[in-house]
Amino acid sequence: MEEIEHQGKATFNNDSDTYQVFRNVKDFGAKGDGVTDDTVAINRAMSEGGRCGPGKCNSTTTTPAVVYFPGGTYMLSSSIVNYYYTQIIGNPNCLPTLKAKANFKVGANDPMGLIDGSQYQPGGGRGYIPQNVFFRQVRNLVIDTTSVPANESVRGIHWPTSQTTSIQNVVFKLSAANNTQHEGLYLEEGSGGFMTDLVFHGGSKAMNVGNQQFTTRNLTFHNCKTAIHQNWSWGWTYKSVSINNCQVGINMTAPYAMPTNATTVAAGSVTLLDSSIRDTDIGILTARTPYSQPDSAGSLYLENVGIQNVGTIIKAGDYFTLKDPSGNMTIGAWADGHWYDHSREKNETRGYISPSSRPATLLDPQGKYYERSKPHYGDVPVLDVLSAKDLEVKGDGETDDTEALNAAIKSATDSKKILFIDAGYYKVTDTIFIPPGAKIVGEALASVIMSSGDRFNDINNPRPVVQVGEKGEHGSIEWSDMFVSTQGPQAGAILIEYNLYTTDSDPAGMWDVHTRIGGFKGSKLQSEQCPITPGVNPTAASIKMECVGAYMSMHVTKWASNLYMENNWFWVADHDLDDPLDSNTQITVYVGRGLLIEGLQGNFWLYGTAVEHHAKYQYQLVDTLNVYMGQIQTETAYYQPHPDPTLPFPTNPELSDPEPEPASSSGENSTNTDGWGLRILRSSHINIYGAGLYSFFDDYNNSCSQWDGGASCQTRILSIEGNKSSHHIHVYNLNTVGTGWMVSQDGEVFANNVDNNGTFVDTVVVLRV
Repeated sequence: MEEIEHQGKATFNNDSDTYQVFRNVKDFGAKGDGVTDDTVAINRAMSEGGRCGPGKCNSTTTTPAVVYFPGGTYMLSSSIVNYYYTQIIGNPNCLPTLKAKANFKVGANDPMGLIDGSQYQPGGGRGYIPQNVFFRQVRNLVIDTTSVPANESVRGIHWPTSQTTSIQNVVFKLSAANNTQHEGLYLEEGSGGFMTDLVFHGGSKAMNVGNQQFTTRNLTFHNCKTAIHQNWSWGWTYKSVSINNCQVGINMTAPYAMPTNATTVAAGSVTLLDSSIRDTDIGILTARTPYSQPDSAGSLYLENVGIQNVGTIIKAGDYFTLKDPSGNMTIGAWADGHWYDHSREKNETRGYISPSSRPATLLDPQGKYYERSKPHYGDVPVLDVLSAKDLEVKGDGETDDTEALNAAIKSATDSKKILFIDAGYYKVTDTIFIPPGAKIVGEALASVIMSSGDRFNDINNPRPVVQVGEKGEHGSIEWSDMFVSTQGPQAGAILIEYNLYTTDSDPAGMWDVHTRIGGFKGSKLQSEQCPITPGVNPTAASIKMECVGAYMSMHVTKWASNLYMENNWFWVADHDLDDPLDSNTQITVYVGRGLLIEGLQGNFWLYGTAVEHHAKYQYQLVDTLNVYMGQIQTETAYYQPHPDPTLPFPTNPELSDPEPEPASSSGENSTNTDGWGLRILRSSHINIYGAGLYSFFDDYNNSCSQWDGGASCQTRILSIEGNKSSHHIHVYNLNTVGTGWMVSQDGEVFANNVDNNGTFVDTVVVLRV
């Protein structure tokens, strides 16, 4: 990053020729010498160029930036104020330190972290709407608050955030004094996100976190008063957590004030697997008792958790205590909450249960589920990186880059080099091929392959925008930090088709590779072209074909196997990110299918993925096996049930499309025609550790999903089909919103939402069929 020429452009920025995407903080005056106060210089690097600042702008896709830190120690007297669509990246070979000065501003009215991800504004409002904070990263840093007096409240990172966001490879150095008030991470709101490879030393609450749904893995805690304080959640999945010499491992006892003025458990559900707790007084504090309300709030699931020298493993007030006299054990599986199995009857469980049957092909040598962090390529010399712009690919959003981009990918792969696709919108009118052996990296999450033209607009002859491998081809790829999108009507566009069968010791990998359909400047699928139409039920003749943005987001074909996916968001825009009024105006963009996995040989890992607003389904697994999914998340299209999923997308039996079903005759809401959140067809050994399947709207109206809405947005949302050919389907901490029946198996519904009320979601801790 320090040596390569930076040629990336913010394509649809009005000043794209002068706007600076890559920003080295030293070019803005930061010294990094451990003495100079670098706060002003760093904030200048963050803000210059008319960027989208907190309290001044809700969202935009036209001002992306990388704020880069070379090695050094950067002294701070106040917060680095994070702006929308920003990657904050340090040198992975020499992690730069952001160090708070002793007089760092702290207190209720001062900034909330060394990095403040959503600076509170005068009057108390956040800088951004947390559920709409997308496209940001922090990685390769040390956050150091140890110079601030222990008894002063200071935080490392304030991070209310949502999808397509991540924190990776960050070390938090906090005061470990008995009176410490330091916190490493603070999240109080948001809708999704991902974190990995974090280390915490000290702190009162190393992580003080709450969010609708979140995925975290490879977290290490040393000498903390409380390692993780779960201030609220709908669903939070923790994997590969190591808690060492702390007073409390996980505290999920925070209360939550409901609109009814009743007080209940704020943590909807927590999933902990492949982890360890050592030399700690109390492993997990929970508030779930026979008397806590709502009934399913505080659901907890543990699997493969090592315990060593822990005084109390689990404690629920004065009601329940779990201890191990031996002081050294491994919890195979333990659950607290509501349970459904083949009997389809609700059972209450609190205790040890049999663990999941883990397919050996999904595991590492230690028996944990395989995981692999996004590569930094810190050991790769600049001569082994080719720039797409140097290879005559324009990325200006106007030039047809099809031939040039295909040539650039082939040239880099043939020469065994990494292709760096500089920030820009690469317009293509035919398929882009990624061959086996390719390594492709984008810049600032602003490197976008954007399909356009008639070849992708035939709904009866769909074709891939990006095709990874030929059908039946063997090999592997590494692909990170990019978007695939469409421009205008693209009714036949399959944004990503994945075909590779990988036989390498490591699976192929896709990290932070996303699809974004509509809702951005240049998409021609914005509020002006695709307004919402509440109260209108379009027909085949009247549906607005100009707003059919794609056929499918991603198709993992029958030939594919051994694919690792992490922090991927396949999003059909529900609102306009570049709304001229800056008011997040809702839009209607039609896309038929979300993520379809058909790999006959199986072996797929999905960490922190989300699929939203597709017509027929969000996730669909067909004739596959051996799949790990960690905290998946979906939302149904806001316009449904009008029109139903067959409009404008005819049922395609070759893709095992679901058939929409008529309204229930039992008097339930006539919403069986909404798209599925998750559909599993003739598949086996599917282990899902956290699932948030949400239906917030009925014909653009969200009253059906509110506290008193009666879960009337959608009748059903998860379908398991295929009679006995679908088996070993295990879902832990299933959370749904706005759905009358949480599960359907071969057409028979069970797990009624009324029986499983949680915080805002309805929760089942164990589903095994």
